[in-house]
Amino acid sequence: MKNLEELFEHQLKDLYSAEDQLTKALPKMVENATDAKLKKAFEDHLKETKNHKTRLEEICKELDINPKGETCKAMKGLIKEAESFMEEVKDKEVLDAGMIAEAQRVEHYEISGYGTAVRYAKELGHDDIAKKLKKTLDEEYGADDKLNDIAEKRLNRKAK
Repeated sequence: MKNLEELFEHQLKDLYSAEDQLTKALPKMVENATDAKLKKAFEDHLKETKNHKTRLEEICKELDINPKGETCKAMKGLIKEAESFMEEVKDKEVLDAGMIAEAQRVEHYEISGYGTAVRYAKELGHDDIAKKLKKTLDEEYGADDKLNDIAEKRLNRKAK
């Protein structure tokens, strides 16, 4: 990479890969969640994630970028860690509380990535694209807040 434009392209491809991997991993989280509110939160975020992927495809098309071809190694690792966790835990309350922690690690990674992409888009004068990326960033913050709320109001106490 030689300039901010190329770095921005790399970030978009990385985010696309992350969202793509997440669309395949979230159904496992839905399946393993035992708490109804948590299951619903994962289902809702799966729908959002599919929209995020579509939004990235639209952004890449606008910029004449092929979003495919990169693998987000960080997301791959986060998903692998979450899958290992789900296999190890036997208590359903601990499983639900721990899945929130695993999901929030993913959200925080995405928040970091989208925050960076928004800044790059603005710096490069892609104001409309920055707004689209900011919408996704706000949705990622919302998902994190929802998970935090579920953990604090019920699941962490149940896991105690």
